Amino acid sequence: MSEATAVQKIDRPNTRSSLHYQFKELGLKEGMVVIVHSSLRSLGWVCGGPTAVIQALMDSVGKEGTIVMPAQTAENSDPSAWEMPPVPKEWWPVIRDEMPAFDPEYTPTRGMGDIAEAFRSFSGVKRSNHPTYSFTAWGKHAEEIILEQPLTAGFGEGSPLAKIYRLDGFILLLGVGHDSNTSLHLAEHAVPHKKKVEKGTALLEDDKRVWKTYEEIDYDSELFAELGSDYEKTHTVAAAKVGAAEVKLIRQRPMVDYARQWLKNKH
Repeated sequence: MSEATAVQKIDRPNTRSSLHYQFKELGLKEGMVVIVHSSLRSLGWVCGGPTAVIQALMDSVGKEGTIVMPAQTAENSDPSAWEMPPVPKEWWPVIRDEMPAFDPEYTPTRGMGDIAEAFRSFSGVKRSNHPTYSFTAWGKHAEEIILEQPLTAGFGEGSPLAKIYRLDGFILLLGVGHDSNTSLHLAEHAVPHKKKVEKGTALLEDDKRVWKTYEEIDYDSELFAELGSDYEKTHTVAAAKVGAAEVKLIRQRPMVDYARQWLKNKH
């Protein structure tokens, strides 16, 4: 989307203060723990771009609150499973040998959007150590949430998602749908006999770059839009416009509990 198109989507500019006001009207409160999935372009033009959005979120939850965002690096994975784009089979050994090791300090996010990528480098933001499914966090519970994310259950027990669940946190869908709702992957771990696959990634062990293989469940978000729609039919979800974006604020724990049973019934 061009800046000219972004300007045309709104009647007045989005600013840090206007976004803060709209987030509060939606229900974001001081002290909340919230995982944010976002699309900057959905808001229309923002004075200050992703920086202003992040500052408005921080203003809303305050120093006693916590903001979490996905910081995934999908390219740091086994190329045999790549679909966007797929690469020739003869490239696979080269990629496994040459993929740079994940480093939480400087490895950029992939496909997470401008807000999540900007948040990664904000002062006070911490990042978990998973080479493919990392998360970033800021605020009171940041250290607790990002600490020791397990390699073989990146979205499972012990993950930042499970810690948000224990803290009774919230999900903020800012201009995106449930197909971007990473918390639903936590529910996949409750599905009996869930298919497991071998995965690979480049990481640092004893300061040395290695290609590591491991086994994990086969995460699949294909049903998440349908799941989210069904959940909203029977559960209260705060919804409002923020700028030009459709935004939803959802308690994570009851949604994950619902998703666990919903996914079991589908399999």
